[in-house]
Amino acid sequence: MTRRIGSGTLVIATHNAGKLKEISALLDPYGVKCISAGSLGLPEPAETGTTFAQNALIKARSAAEASGLAALADDSGLSVAALGGRPGVYTADWAERQWFEGAPGRDWYMAMGKVEGLLAQQGPEVDRAAAFHCVLAIAWPDGEHVIYEGTCQGTLTWPPRGEMGFGYDPVFVPTGSALTFAEIPPEAKHDVSHRADAFAKLVAEQFG
Repeated sequence: MTRRIGSGTLVIATHNAGKLKEISALLDPYGVKCISAGSLGLPEPAETGTTFAQNALIKARSAAEASGLAALADDSGLSVAALGGRPGVYTADWAERQWFEGAPGRDWYMAMGKVEGLLAQQGPEVDRAAAFHCVLAIAWPDGEHVIYEGTCQGTLTWPPRGEMGFGYDPVFVPTGSALTFAEIPPEAKHDVSHRADAFAKLVAEQFG
Protein backbone atom coordinates (compact mmCIF):
# COMPACT_ATOMS: atom_id res chain seq x y z
CA MET A 1 0.00 0.00 0.00
CA THR A 2 1.33 3.43 -0.95
CA ARG A 3 2.40 5.57 1.97
CA ARG A 4 0.45 8.82 2.30
CA ILE A 5 1.60 12.24 3.41
CA GLY A 6 -1.81 13.07 4.91
CA SER A 7 -2.46 16.48 6.41
CA GLY A 8 0.36 18.31 8.15
CA THR A 9 3.58 19.98 7.06
CA LEU A 10 5.37 19.12 3.85
CA VAL A 11 8.74 20.54 2.85
CA ILE A 12 8.86 21.64 -0.78
CA ALA A 13 12.44 21.09 -1.91
CA THR A 14 12.88 24.42 -3.63
CA HIS A 15 14.36 27.87 -3.06
CA ASN A 16 11.96 29.35 -5.62
CA ALA A 17 9.12 31.35 -4.05
CA GLY A 18 7.02 31.05 -7.18
CA LYS A 19 7.22 27.27 -7.21
CA LEU A 20 6.34 27.13 -3.50
CA LYS A 21 3.26 29.27 -4.15
CA GLU A 22 2.14 27.11 -7.07
CA ILE A 23 2.52 23.82 -5.22
CA SER A 24 0.98 25.21 -2.03
CA ALA A 25 -2.14 26.23 -3.97
CA LEU A 26 -2.46 22.70 -5.36
CA LEU A 27 -2.11 20.99 -1.97
CA ASP A 28 -3.90 23.49 0.29
CA PRO A 29 -7.36 21.94 -0.32
CA TYR A 30 -6.09 18.72 1.24
CA GLY A 31 -4.95 20.29 4.49
CA VAL A 32 -1.25 20.21 3.65
CA LYS A 33 0.89 23.08 4.93
CA CYS A 34 3.84 23.68 2.61
CA ILE A 35 7.12 25.27 3.61
CA SER A 36 10.15 25.66 1.39
CA ALA A 37 13.61 24.20 1.85
CA GLY A 38 14.87 27.74 1.30
CA SER A 39 12.92 29.13 4.26
CA LEU A 40 14.45 26.42 6.45
CA GLY A 41 17.95 27.31 5.27
CA LEU A 42 18.51 23.88 3.75
CA PRO A 43 21.25 23.49 1.14
CA GLU A 44 20.53 22.73 -2.51
CA PRO A 45 21.99 19.31 -3.35
CA ALA A 46 23.92 18.68 -6.56
CA GLU A 47 21.61 17.18 -9.16
CA THR A 48 23.85 14.39 -10.36
CA GLY A 49 21.15 12.07 -11.70
CA THR A 50 20.79 11.10 -15.35
CA THR A 51 16.97 10.95 -15.26
CA PHE A 52 14.24 13.30 -14.05
CA ALA A 53 13.23 10.75 -11.41
CA GLN A 54 16.75 10.46 -10.03
CA ASN A 55 17.15 14.23 -9.70
CA ALA A 56 13.71 14.71 -8.13
CA LEU A 57 14.51 12.00 -5.59
CA ILE A 58 17.92 13.49 -4.80
CA LYS A 59 16.25 16.79 -3.91
CA ALA A 60 13.37 15.23 -1.97
CA ARG A 61 15.63 12.95 0.08
CA SER A 62 18.05 15.76 0.88
CA ALA A 63 15.24 17.96 2.19
CA ALA A 64 13.61 15.13 4.14
CA GLU A 65 16.82 14.05 5.82
CA ALA A 66 17.81 17.60 6.72
CA SER A 67 14.39 18.67 8.01
CA GLY A 68 13.08 15.48 9.58
CA LEU A 69 9.83 16.00 7.65
CA ALA A 70 8.29 14.53 4.51
CA ALA A 71 9.50 16.44 1.47
CA LEU A 72 8.34 16.88 -2.11
CA ALA A 73 10.55 17.78 -5.06
CA ASP A 74 10.00 18.03 -8.78
CA ASP A 75 12.25 17.79 -11.77
CA SER A 76 11.11 18.60 -15.25
CA GLY A 77 12.34 19.25 -18.76
CA LEU A 78 11.96 18.91 -22.49
CA SER A 79 12.83 15.90 -24.62
CA VAL A 80 13.03 16.10 -28.41
CA ALA A 81 12.61 12.88 -30.39
CA ALA A 82 14.98 13.79 -33.22
CA LEU A 83 17.68 14.76 -30.70
CA GLY A 84 17.64 11.43 -28.93
CA GLY A 85 15.66 12.81 -26.00
CA ARG A 86 17.87 15.84 -25.45
CA PRO A 87 18.04 18.26 -23.76
CA GLY A 88 16.29 16.09 -21.13
CA VAL A 89 17.72 16.51 -17.64
CA TYR A 90 19.98 19.23 -19.05
CA THR A 91 17.02 21.36 -20.17
CA ALA A 92 17.97 24.30 -17.95
CA ASP A 93 21.70 23.85 -18.59
CA TRP A 94 21.20 24.55 -22.29
CA ALA A 95 20.08 28.05 -21.30
CA GLU A 96 23.18 28.83 -19.26
CA ARG A 97 25.08 31.70 -20.85
CA GLN A 98 28.69 32.65 -20.33
CA TRP A 99 29.50 34.76 -17.32
CA PHE A 100 29.09 38.42 -18.20
CA GLU A 101 30.46 41.12 -15.92
CA GLY A 102 30.54 38.58 -13.11
CA ALA A 103 26.83 37.68 -13.30
CA PRO A 104 25.71 34.25 -14.55
CA GLY A 105 22.21 33.76 -15.94
CA ARG A 106 19.96 31.91 -18.32
CA ASP A 107 19.06 32.86 -21.86
CA TRP A 108 16.04 30.83 -22.92
CA TYR A 109 15.98 32.29 -26.44
CA MET A 110 19.51 30.98 -26.85
CA ALA A 111 18.39 27.57 -25.60
CA MET A 112 15.44 27.47 -27.99
CA GLY A 113 17.75 28.50 -30.81
CA LYS A 114 20.16 25.70 -29.98
CA VAL A 115 17.36 23.13 -30.24
CA GLU A 116 16.13 24.65 -33.50
CA GLY A 117 19.65 24.74 -34.92
CA LEU A 118 20.17 21.04 -34.24
CA LEU A 119 16.83 20.21 -35.83
CA ALA A 120 17.59 22.36 -38.87
CA GLN A 121 20.79 20.38 -39.44
CA GLN A 122 18.61 17.32 -40.08
CA GLY A 123 16.68 18.97 -42.91
CA PRO A 124 13.15 20.32 -43.45
CA GLU A 125 11.47 16.91 -43.00
CA VAL A 126 12.90 16.37 -39.51
CA ASP A 127 10.59 14.88 -36.89
CA ARG A 128 9.60 17.80 -34.64
CA ALA A 129 7.87 15.71 -31.99
CA ALA A 130 8.73 16.67 -28.41
CA ALA A 131 7.43 16.23 -24.89
CA PHE A 132 7.60 18.01 -21.59
CA HIS A 133 8.14 15.73 -18.59
CA CYS A 134 7.59 16.31 -14.87
CA VAL A 135 8.51 13.95 -12.06
CA LEU A 136 7.29 14.53 -8.51
CA ALA A 137 9.09 12.70 -5.72
CA ILE A 138 7.93 12.49 -2.11
CA ALA A 139 10.49 11.25 0.41
CA TRP A 140 10.30 10.58 4.13
CA PRO A 141 13.18 10.86 6.63
CA ASP A 142 13.27 7.06 6.99
CA GLY A 143 14.14 6.67 3.31
CA GLU A 144 10.77 5.59 1.93
CA HIS A 145 9.62 7.39 -1.22
CA VAL A 146 7.00 7.52 -3.97
CA ILE A 147 7.27 8.96 -7.48
CA TYR A 148 4.69 10.37 -9.90
CA GLU A 149 5.44 11.08 -13.55
CA GLY A 150 3.55 13.40 -15.89
CA THR A 151 3.98 14.05 -19.61
CA CYS A 152 2.65 16.50 -22.20
CA GLN A 153 3.20 15.50 -25.82
CA GLY A 154 3.52 18.05 -28.60
CA THR A 155 5.62 19.43 -31.44
CA LEU A 156 8.17 22.19 -31.78
CA THR A 157 7.59 25.28 -33.91
CA TRP A 158 9.80 28.16 -35.02
CA PRO A 159 10.04 31.11 -34.55
CA PRO A 160 8.96 31.41 -30.89
CA ARG A 161 5.43 32.70 -30.28
CA GLY A 162 3.70 34.12 -27.20
CA GLU A 163 4.55 36.09 -24.08
CA MET A 164 2.80 34.19 -21.28
CA GLY A 165 5.12 31.24 -20.81
CA PHE A 166 8.69 30.67 -19.72
CA GLY A 167 11.57 28.44 -20.69
CA TYR A 168 10.86 26.58 -23.93
CA ASP A 169 7.12 27.38 -23.83
CA PRO A 170 7.20 29.75 -26.88
CA VAL A 171 8.23 26.91 -29.23
CA PHE A 172 6.15 24.05 -27.77
CA VAL A 173 2.72 23.34 -29.23
CA PRO A 174 0.85 20.73 -27.16
CA THR A 175 -1.00 18.02 -29.04
CA GLY A 176 -4.53 19.10 -29.92
CA SER A 177 -3.72 22.82 -29.89
CA ALA A 178 -2.60 25.32 -32.51
CA LEU A 179 -1.13 27.59 -29.83
CA THR A 180 2.20 27.40 -28.07
CA PHE A 181 2.36 27.07 -24.30
CA ALA A 182 3.35 30.75 -24.24
CA GLU A 183 0.15 31.70 -26.10
CA ILE A 184 -2.17 29.70 -23.82
CA PRO A 185 -3.49 31.47 -20.69
CA PRO A 186 -1.86 30.02 -17.55
CA GLU A 187 -5.15 28.61 -16.24
CA ALA A 188 -5.70 26.65 -19.45
CA LYS A 189 -2.07 25.52 -19.55
CA HIS A 190 -2.36 24.15 -16.03
CA ASP A 191 -5.14 21.84 -17.23
CA VAL A 192 -2.96 20.11 -19.84
CA SER A 193 0.64 20.56 -18.70
CA HIS A 194 3.10 17.86 -17.69
CA ARG A 195 3.04 19.20 -14.12
CA ALA A 196 -0.76 19.02 -14.02
CA ASP A 197 -0.59 15.40 -15.19
CA ALA A 198 1.89 14.47 -12.47
CA PHE A 199 -0.07 16.28 -9.76
CA ALA A 200 -3.32 14.62 -10.83
CA LYS A 201 -1.67 11.24 -10.27
CA LEU A 202 -0.27 12.37 -6.91
CA VAL A 203 -3.65 13.67 -5.70
CA ALA A 204 -5.49 10.54 -6.88
CA GLU A 205 -3.18 8.23 -4.94
CA GLN A 206 -2.41 10.39 -1.92
CA PHE A 207 -5.85 11.85 -1.27
CA GLY A 208 -8.24 9.76 -3.33
